[in-house]
Order: sequence, then structure tokens, then C-alpha cells
Amino acid sequence: MTESAGRGARFPESLETLRGLRATRWFTDAEVTEGDLRSVLEVARWTGSARNRQPWRVHTVRDPDIRAELAGCGGYAPHLGQAPVVVLLALDRRGADAEFDGGRFAQNLMTAAGLLGLGCCPATFFPEANVERATALAGFGSPWSVRTGIALGWPAPAPPGRSAIPRGRLPLDSLWSGE
Repeated sequence: MTESAGRGARFPESLETLRGLRATRWFTDAEVTEGDLRSVLEVARWTGSARNRQPWRVHTVRDPDIRAELAGCGGYAPHLGQAPVVVLLALDRRGADAEFDGGRFAQNLMTAAGLLGLGCCPATFFPEANVERATALAGFGSPWSVRTGIALGWPAPAPPGRSAIPRGRLPLDSLWSGE
């Protein structure tokens, strides 16, 4: 067990691994094998959902031209062009809880990838025209909608310089009002 900041919490190694998972926006050219991709998707498909609706479908993209097009589908999507694989998450939003369930699916997928040593980072497509574009690129139609792409690959070091993305986390005591 390791000591952690905040109320003297101690974490077993498995929780420490989960706590250490971070977004990866830079990737090597190394291939993500079909086996690794299947493993990640197999874990994600077992994600729970309200009334077991499983309101998700996925489409994977390896083609560099399509990844480049997806990278232009929102201000925070450029890293999709860097990844060897992009997982597009389509949701059937007719259920009020589909967004929450889709978030659970994405988190399980990203956790599984991290436990295999793969890096990943989600991107949200916006405005609505980019959602429609990503949905069409994935080959989905109504009621499916693609608002999330997840970059997946083997992590590479970030280029030197300062990131525009803030680092760190708020202290637990500023988030938790428990006893």
C-alpha cells in the first residue's frame, strides 16, 4: 500500500494504478493489434447501463485521412489525428440516461486500455455540424449519434513546451463534504 494525499488515505497497488491513469495525446507509430483492440472493447461491452439498454455502438478508424478529418471536428479533437486508432462511440440518445451510460462505457474502455499500457484520450465533437460529420464518417444514422472519439495508441513523450491544458487535481477536501 502507498500513502496518498488527503485524509491519510492508503491505496493498494490496484487502486494506485487506477489513480495514475492519465490522458495521452501523443502516440508512437507502433500498431495497436487487433487482439489488444478486441480486449479493450470486450471489457467495455460489459459496462452496465440503465435497464441493460446498452445504448452504444462503436466504429474504429485506422485510416489516417479519416483520423485527420475527425481531428478537425472540434477544438479539442486534434489529438485524434495523432493516434493509430480512433474509437468512435455512437449513442442512441432516445433514453434520458444514454449520455451517462456512454460515459461509463468510455471510462471502462479507457481504463482497460491503460491497464494494457495503451494511452488514450477522449474528444467531444462540437458544434452539431461536427457531430453529424463524425456520425456520417462512422457510417451511423438515426437514432445513433457520435459525439465522442477516443484516441488509442502506445504513448509517446509529449513535445517540449507548455501545455494549454491544466495539470493536477483539486484536493479531495475541496470536493468532498462528507463526515
